[in-house]
Amino acid sequence: MVDSFCKRALERLFQSADIHIGGNRPWDIRIHNQIVYRRAITEGNMGLGESYMDGQWECNDLEEFFFRLLTSRVDEKVVTAADKFNKFLGKIRNLQSPSRAFAVGETHYNTGNDLFEAMLDNRMIYSCGYWKETNNLDEAQKNKLRLVFDKLQLKPGMKLLDIGCGWGGSARFAAEHYDVSVTALTVSSEQARIARERCAGMPVNIELMDYRDLQGSFDRVYSIGMFEHVGYKNYRDYFEIISKCLKPDGLTLLHTIGGNQPCTNGDPWSCKYIFPNSMLPSASQISESYEGLFMLEDWHVFTHDYALTLRAWNEKFEQAWPLLQAKYSERFHRMWRYYLLSFAGAFRARSIQLWQVLLSKNGIQGRTSIAR
Repeated sequence: MVDSFCKRALERLFQSADIHIGGNRPWDIRIHNQIVYRRAITEGNMGLGESYMDGQWECNDLEEFFFRLLTSRVDEKVVTAADKFNKFLGKIRNLQSPSRAFAVGETHYNTGNDLFEAMLDNRMIYSCGYWKETNNLDEAQKNKLRLVFDKLQLKPGMKLLDIGCGWGGSARFAAEHYDVSVTALTVSSEQARIARERCAGMPVNIELMDYRDLQGSFDRVYSIGMFEHVGYKNYRDYFEIISKCLKPDGLTLLHTIGGNQPCTNGDPWSCKYIFPNSMLPSASQISESYEGLFMLEDWHVFTHDYALTLRAWNEKFEQAWPLLQAKYSERFHRMWRYYLLSFAGAFRARSIQLWQVLLSKNGIQGRTSIAR
C-alpha cells in the first residue's frame, strides 16, 4: 500500500516536470528497484541520491533531469522529517564552529589530488569559471582570476590575503601577474602541500589555518568558493575579522554560491557526501552581515557560468575515469557524477546562484569602472 502510494506520488511529481518514468527521452529515468519510489518520497534528495549511487535508477542526462525538477520546483513539494530535523539542528548548533573547521578539508578537499588534477583546469581552480568569449576551461578560469584581481584594483607591492586558497592557483596567479605578495589560507592538508609546491619561489605564504585565527594587516582580501563553509551563525564574525585585518583604503571581494532564500542548514545529501556542514548564504544574509563594516561597490551575478564549469568538470572526470577507477569505486563514480550534474542543473534552473560581491571599508572615491 505504502509503495503503491509513493509510486503514484512520484509519478505525479515527475509529470509536473515533464519527466517520465520508463520514458525514452534523455532526461527520463529508468527505475531498477521499487524502493526508489519510497526513498524519493520519504527522504527527498537523500533518498534519490543514495539510490542513484547504488545503481537503483538511471538517467542519460542528469543535468537536464535536475534542471526540469528544479525549474518546476518539485523539490519544494517534498519536505521530509529529516529536512525539518536538519533545519532545527542548524538553528540550535553552530555546525561551522572552530572545532569543526577542518572537517570539509579532510573529507572533501583531501579526497585525492589525482581526482582533482584530472577534473580541473591547469591551475586547479575549484570554483566557477568566467566563460566570457571562450569555450575553454583553462581560459574561463584565467578570465575569472583576471576578473577578481582587476576588481580589487591590485597594484605592485600590495599585501593580499586569500581565504580558502585551494591548491594555490589563484595566489600564484596574483603574485605572477600583479607583482603582489600573498598570504593564503586553507583547511586542507593536501591542498596546503600541493599549494606550497606550486608556489615555491614565489612571494606566497601558504598557511594551514582557520580564518578565525588570522592575524596581520592587508591591502586587499578575497575569498573564492569558501564562504559556503562559513555558516550563517558566523557570517558577521567573518566580516568583522576581514574588517580588522583590512587597511582603511582596502577592498575585499567575496566570490560565493548563493541561495534564493535565507537558510540555516545545507542539503542533507550534499552535506553527507560532498561538503560537510556547508550551507548557501542568501543575499540578505550576506548584506546584513557586512552592514556597518563595509560599503557595497559591486554585486556581479554570472550564475549560468557555473553550469558551464560543472559540465566541463564532469566531461574531464568521465574521460579520466578509466585511469581513476583503480583507486575509486563505482559507487564513488556515481556519487561524483550525481554531485557535478545535479549542481549543474541547479545553476541552470537558477535555484542556486553565483555572486561576486565587492566591498570597500570607506568607499571608492571618484568615478570608477568595475571590471566585467
